Amino acid sequence: MTMINFSDYETDQKTVIVKLYCSAELIRGVDGELIFLSALNIFLSIGAFLGNTLILVALHKETSLHPPSKVLFRNLAISDLCVGIIVGPLAVTYWISVVNERWNICYFAYWAVSFSSHTLCQVSLLTMTAISVDRLLALLLGLRYKQIVFLKTVYMTIIGFWILSIVVASTIFFNAIIISWYQYIVIALCLLATIFSYTKIFFSLRQNQIHVQNHVAHGQPSQAIPLNIARYRKAVYSALWVQVTLVVCYLPSCIAVALTPQKGMPLSTYLAREFTITLVYLNSSLNPLLYCWKITEVREAVKETITQLFR
Repeated sequence: MTMINFSDYETDQKTVIVKLYCSAELIRGVDGELIFLSALNIFLSIGAFLGNTLILVALHKETSLHPPSKVLFRNLAISDLCVGIIVGPLAVTYWISVVNERWNICYFAYWAVSFSSHTLCQVSLLTMTAISVDRLLALLLGLRYKQIVFLKTVYMTIIGFWILSIVVASTIFFNAIIISWYQYIVIALCLLATIFSYTKIFFSLRQNQIHVQNHVAHGQPSQAIPLNIARYRKAVYSALWVQVTLVVCYLPSCIAVALTPQKGMPLSTYLAREFTITLVYLNSSLNPLLYCWKITEVREAVKETITQLFR
């Protein structure tokens, strides 16, 4: 098995990383795979751009969605759009530069795609966590929700996500250990917060269902409660589908990165990293499809937008 190795005296992290990911050793027998990844990601970038553009237009037109949830989904669509127009093309540039042995371009493309992908992945993860917490607050607070959760607060939270993600991602240029530990901690906290939120939601919905059934059994039917809960449940399931898809697309990449050695990398490990990274980019193309599939209001707005474009 081919292995890329470095001498022990090489301690400069940037030098090691560049030699690891921008090296002639990488293309020995894998240039075909890199060309395939490049072609695939061109289509994924186009899909992410078109799909998320339509979603943003649809969210702008749609007025029946809950405003905080609408803002959070809009932010998620913006981060997915940026993956399509920034990260995807940069990744293709990196792979093509490796195949053609253009190491100056490879150096720039590697750092650019690393910074942008770290930033956007963090924003997506934090936004999805915020969506789960928002749905839990809507359930627990009830009518008090609008008095406590303001749109200004949601916008400030989103701005905070972007600033934090950009600042942390910039540490990759001088110390990758910082961003590695940050990711481990933040991913763990986000997963715990999301699991807690949806678990609490489903238990609460179950208790509410039992409560409604007891009312009906005692001859006291209430139509308002089940109708509101039914709409809320639909919104929760829509967000959960997006959350599960994100985990499925991101988890293989997290495992591949965690198993990557700091010095010396089998080509099989390198290819595994690149293919799982493509799976992360695929998530940005899948999300618009999930919105259209699971959110009726968004689907109708997208249909209307497409109809107007082709008139």
